[in-house]
Amino acid sequence: MGSQNESLLGGEFSSVYNQRIPKKKKSWIMFVFESLNFLLVGGLLFYVYSETNASPVGKKYSHGPSKKNIIFMVTDGMGPASLSLARSFKQQRDNLSIDDILELDHHLIGSSRTRSSDSLITDSAAGATAFACGLKSYNGAIGVNPDKIPCGTILEALKLQGYFTGLVVTTRITDATPASFSAHVDSRSQEDLIAEQQLGDSPLNRVVDLIIGGGRCHFLPPSIEGGCRADERNLVEEAQAQGWSYVESRTDFDYLQNGDNVTLPLLGLVAEKDIPYDIDRNASQYPSLAEQAKVALTALSKASEDSDQGFFLMIEGSRIDHAGHDNDPAAQVREVLAFDDAFKQVLEFIDETDTETIVISTSDHETGGLATAKQVDPAYPQYLWYPEVLLNSTHSGEYLTKKILDYANKDDVQQFSDFISKEILEKDMGILDYTEEELSLVKNADKSNLSYALNNLISIRSQTGWSTHGHSAVDVNIYAYTNSKEIRKQLLQGTANHGLLGNHENTEIGSFLERLTGVDLRNVTELIKDIRHAPSASELAERSFEEGSLEKRHHLRDL
Repeated sequence: MGSQNESLLGGEFSSVYNQRIPKKKKSWIMFVFESLNFLLVGGLLFYVYSETNASPVGKKYSHGPSKKNIIFMVTDGMGPASLSLARSFKQQRDNLSIDDILELDHHLIGSSRTRSSDSLITDSAAGATAFACGLKSYNGAIGVNPDKIPCGTILEALKLQGYFTGLVVTTRITDATPASFSAHVDSRSQEDLIAEQQLGDSPLNRVVDLIIGGGRCHFLPPSIEGGCRADERNLVEEAQAQGWSYVESRTDFDYLQNGDNVTLPLLGLVAEKDIPYDIDRNASQYPSLAEQAKVALTALSKASEDSDQGFFLMIEGSRIDHAGHDNDPAAQVREVLAFDDAFKQVLEFIDETDTETIVISTSDHETGGLATAKQVDPAYPQYLWYPEVLLNSTHSGEYLTKKILDYANKDDVQQFSDFISKEILEKDMGILDYTEEELSLVKNADKSNLSYALNNLISIRSQTGWSTHGHSAVDVNIYAYTNSKEIRKQLLQGTANHGLLGNHENTEIGSFLERLTGVDLRNVTELIKDIRHAPSASELAERSFEEGSLEKRHHLRDL
């Protein structure tokens, strides 16, 4: 045993060496041997040091934290049942096996509790403020705490650290979720002021480098077609004068060449208000969420290529929420699948980049109290659900409501009845077994309830249930993916160790981003404390903290 240990430790080699090598050569050989050993160990230490301190792109050396890209994705209004609905719909539509799941399903790591500071049921403003500022606030709060004091956001903090930043949404860019990362106002209804702050009217000056979404009307005065501001300011012209590049049409968007032809800062307002539901979206007029994400990822990656810092990008599947408010299952499944496509686009980017990158995806809340079941008669319910019914509906209730309201010959009772039955119910919704009572209900519904009446016909036939036109307090899912072993290690810690594995308050997601990036939101809070955030008298007159009524008002205004 002793001789074996000696051999392993070099004992036997030493004795052989002493026996066979002449004494005159020993000193020279020892010198060479020790020199090589020194070079080998030194080289190894240098390699370890350089790899530990290298930037993933180009192996640049830095004494600070490693370069990172942070992608935060929000499925506004999507609860766990939305995934079940969309998954079964896709399996039915594409003739897939029951083992086929959505891309999101592969990356589920936890769940989030969603209450706001003043209610067990949050709205999008308080929900997004929890993500952006890492604190609870009241329903309607945009980047302010419960005392209406502006709170520094993760986007602002990272911009001050040298990150490039972007916002991509399918609703108005001034809506609650994007606003909560990039603005500070007491009420989410202050969309005109939100637009001003997003363009740089802030003590921090401009903090957003790339904007793609809808909401052009809040950047334009009412004297210009499509403008809905309460004043005569033309923010688009002001932005262009300050160096923003601007796109507003599909042609403009295509000119961006998937992000390879972007000049930052970019203001992309590709719809007057919200981008249409994916079920209604004309691809020749409006880009998909995945296309928007592609442009943003490429543009921000190229812009930060030679920077010591990466980028922060918030991507929102905004209109899942609107479909929930309208109890529209046919629109909802398409919105969820459109988001899943965008999530795939993000994963492809992460797998292709050498920069440490993480994506975290979650919801601010659930909308509609969705259930993949509905009792349609008083008898003991059958265990049935028919997602295939949603295939027959080719437009949203919102789209069909506008189509009915725009119909010119309502005074001709028979002609109007034929229009509803043949054009709307049979052709657009694929409903052939409607009753006279249902036909009458649609014909006589008032403007505010017409979409509800239409969508209920689909929900009944698919046996899809809803409990509310507002939000619910159900926990929502957290999904994540990264190309970094170190970030993965932090991410998959449980609550006690400040990771995101398991069940969490929504504020913990914001706190995780703060820790991951090493920023201090308190410092930013001090810098933006004097920003103008209180509503004007006119804004107070139409102020509403309840998201459902606010969204409904926007829908009716659009119609």
